[in-house]
Amino acid sequence: MQFISNKQERIRFLKFSFVGVTGTIVDFGIMNLANLVFHLPLVWAQAISFSAGVVNNFLWNRYWTYPESRSQNAKRQLAKFFLINIVGILVRTPLISWLNSLILQLLERVEMKLPIENFVLSQNLALTISIAVILFWNFFANRLWTYRDIPIGKGNQQQILSKTTNTDHHEMD
Repeated sequence: MQFISNKQERIRFLKFSFVGVTGTIVDFGIMNLANLVFHLPLVWAQAISFSAGVVNNFLWNRYWTYPESRSQNAKRQLAKFFLINIVGILVRTPLISWLNSLILQLLERVEMKLPIENFVLSQNLALTISIAVILFWNFFANRLWTYRDIPIGKGNQQQILSKTTNTDHHEMD
């Protein structure tokens, strides 16, 4: 409940979500490139694009959403972040296939004339829904494991003030 009621945690969630948008752009771009240009099957294309999005998101979250976490070992943090995202892709992979099939069937029944092929629209809608589902898992799992060393509600301004105060006291000694 502290996540919802704490302003700093809501800001972190918004930052995490914004970072997710940048990862989504990477994800969509690479998935479409791999699938439509290089003709990789959807499941492989989305696995590659997912991995690229994870690296993008880790870097942005480490340096922007949770800048206080930079004192932690980056390799260990990346491993945790990646493991949480592996769980996410294990859920997302069958979900995107199922949603793609469902959406494609629906689009073919409707028989609308769209400027893009039904399969392209269905794949991208399936990816969008899958990403929305996985967002909440990723945020809460990372907040509670990868970034658990950062007290809930503690922002980098508070930590910087604390470090500055401690440094000032040490310099006076």
